[in-house]
This record gives sequence, C-alpha cells and structure tokens, in this order.
Amino acid sequence: MNASPENQRTLLDIADLDRRIAQAERARTKPSQAGRITELVAIRQEQLRELTVLTGTRDDVRTELKRLESDVAVVEQRRNRDAERLATATNPKDAQALEHELASLARRQSDLEDAELDVMGRLEEAEAAVAAQQALLDATTAEGSSLTAQAKSDVAAATDLGAQLARDRAAVAEGVSPELLAEYTRRAANSAGAALLTRGTCEGCRILLPSTDLNEIRRAPEDLVVSCPECGCILVRTEESGLA
Repeated sequence: MNASPENQRTLLDIADLDRRIAQAERARTKPSQAGRITELVAIRQEQLRELTVLTGTRDDVRTELKRLESDVAVVEQRRNRDAERLATATNPKDAQALEHELASLARRQSDLEDAELDVMGRLEEAEAAVAAQQALLDATTAEGSSLTAQAKSDVAAATDLGAQLARDRAAVAEGVSPELLAEYTRRAANSAGAALLTRGTCEGCRILLPSTDLNEIRRAPEDLVVSCPECGCILVRTEESGLA
C-alpha cells in the first residue's frame, strides 16, 4: 500500500487519540475506586453481621435486667406488706413468722440487687461494644459513600473526555485516505496500529529492529507503507528513524 508521508504521520495522531480514548474507556468502565468499593462492600456486610450479633447480646442483657428489676420490685412490695402486717400483729407466732419471712426477703432482695449490679455492668459493656461496632460501620459507610461519589464523578468526566476525543479523532481521520485508515484499523486490533521508527527502534513494541530489516525499510520509497516485522504496526519514518 502507498500513502503520502503526511498521511502516514497523521496516523500517529490517530494512534495517540485511540490510546487516550482507550484510557478514557477504562476509566469509565473501571474507575480507580472500584476495587476499594468492592472491598468495603464485603467489609460492611461482615460489620453488619457482627453488629447484629452484638445488638442481640445487648438486647438479651437488657431483657435480663428488666426481669431482675421486676423481681426486686416484687420483693420490695412483699417486704413492705409484711412490715405493715408485723407492725399490727398481736399474735407472737404470727409476728415470728413475719420476721422470719422478712429476713428471707431481705436476703433475696440483696441477692437480686447483686445480680442486678452484675447485669448492669454487662449491659454497659454490651452497649459499648455495640457503639464501637456502629462507629466502625459508620466509618466504612462514609468511606464507601465518598468513594462512590468520586467514582461517579470520574466516570462522568471520563465519558465526556471519551466523547470529545472521539470527535477529535473523527476530525483528524478526515485527512487520511479511507484505504490507509482501514489498514491502520486492521492492524490496531493487534498492535499499536502505527508507531514511529526512532533510531532503528519501533516505538510500538520498543524492539530494536535487525539491520537486515532496517536495510529493507531504508530502500523502500517514502510513500510505501512499511510494517514493523515484530508487532506488525505501520512504521512511520522521520529524520529520527536512523535510516540515513
């Protein structure tokens, strides 16, 4: 295939735009925050499970404390009732029985209040554990929300950039013959498509070409489209190609 040196050099601009379009597409479909967001989703799920367990434990302790408080209230009511009965008792045996029951109720109330204090301590620990876990969950949620918002912003920016680059490419491509553009597109599927030959090195694959290949390229007319024997991209020759 033959094409003017100017057309061939224009392919370099198209190749650069294609590279930038590909970068914008990667930024659009795979924002840099995606990996961390995925990690945070898994972390948040685990934190939610742990919070559910801790909340259940706290609620169980609260239920136990309410039961003890109810038991203490019942004992206090019985002590008050027996104390009133003792104050008006005239029968010594009845009075002795009431005193015995009051002593038993006092011990019972003391035991219940000790248990109540123990449960109150456990409840304080359980509530602290729930608060700490909630704080972790809130921090994870906040980070996830922030990264998601940033990712959406980056995706929008990449989408706009990709659209602008596509318009730029279309404008540049108008200056290239359809045949040359088609050849470039075919090669770009498996290589850089087009690249400079700089001091004997293909800038597409960064390989220094053997002298035999360079001699063949050196002898080729300037309007002949030549290829890199290594990667297959179109080699664009300039004064920096090292062919003189």
